[in-house]
Amino acid sequence: MSGRLTIALDAMGGDQAPRMVLRGANMARKRFPNVDFVLFGRESEVGPMLDRMKRLKQVTTLVHCEDVVSDAEKPSVALRSARDSSMRRAIEAVRDGRANGCVSAGNTGALMAMAKMLLKTLPGIDRPAIASFFPTLRGESVMLDLGANVHCDAQNLVDFAVMGNAFSRTVLGTLEPTTGLLNVGSEERKGHEALWNARAQLNEVEMPGRFHGFIEGDDIANGTVDVIVTDGFTGNVALKTAEGTAKLVSTYLRRTFKSSIFAQLGYLLARRAIEKMRKRTDPRRYNGAIFLGLNGITVKSHGGTDAVGFANAIGVAVDMARHGFLDRIRTDLERINRHPPKARAAAV
Repeated sequence: MSGRLTIALDAMGGDQAPRMVLRGANMARKRFPNVDFVLFGRESEVGPMLDRMKRLKQVTTLVHCEDVVSDAEKPSVALRSARDSSMRRAIEAVRDGRANGCVSAGNTGALMAMAKMLLKTLPGIDRPAIASFFPTLRGESVMLDLGANVHCDAQNLVDFAVMGNAFSRTVLGTLEPTTGLLNVGSEERKGHEALWNARAQLNEVEMPGRFHGFIEGDDIANGTVDVIVTDGFTGNVALKTAEGTAKLVSTYLRRTFKSSIFAQLGYLLARRAIEKMRKRTDPRRYNGAIFLGLNGITVKSHGGTDAVGFANAIGVAVDMARHGFLDRIRTDLERINRHPPKARAAAV
């Protein structure tokens, strides 16, 4: 996609909003000089901050919204009562074609419910999925679903694989992605029936790259495949386990280097290498979960992130819009529907 892009931002979503949102947008402005922003939020809170960021203000339109969706608000309540909320208005800008994508660090459940109702799903997609990318020994991989769908059938998993494949090619730049189904073992008869049927269908599906088959939990960090497909229950557990493990290792390192004078001297000698590792595993670098399967680009930033993390979430939305992510998914789905795999009928 050539020309200028417009990204809608929920200025009131996140633990440190709106300051974090504006600072993140200002960082993204420097990285993406061809992007305009539409900020949705309370003018009394957002306006004075925006006035102090002269260059950001030049490429930003502020739209006043009185309502704010709280983190504790139930999705059903938010759908009924928060019609003038900053979150909903940002999604509406995408629906109406006034923005190429939206980013919010607000309530995940409410964001998904609003996005699904306002944007609808793409033709051929039954359920949207939450996807994000992970650091691996080989680079980066994308995993989905991370919590939107606790129970999934075989067709849902196949849809996730198609969407994850398109995301890997669009955002991560992988030309021929490999795809794997997360399971309790790599053997053919491991797992449950939905996984077996999904594997049979994916062996027949024509999409760029290669279907690897079943993978196990340790394959995630090893980078065995580029696209990791699973149900939302398993994916969310894997995500939180990875985040907790990263914090555990970081805490152990800090305690170790403070344990003695010799350990502190060792830290001074290894400081550059440790800083390099810290940057490589910094969760802010991988901030920005994507709602795949919707007829519009919606990116969910972590609610507790800072400006650096929010800027990276904006970057994900920009990359998806710039490289025609939705068009790639539509093309892939059309190809599959035109040539349905033989295994699908057998599985049913």
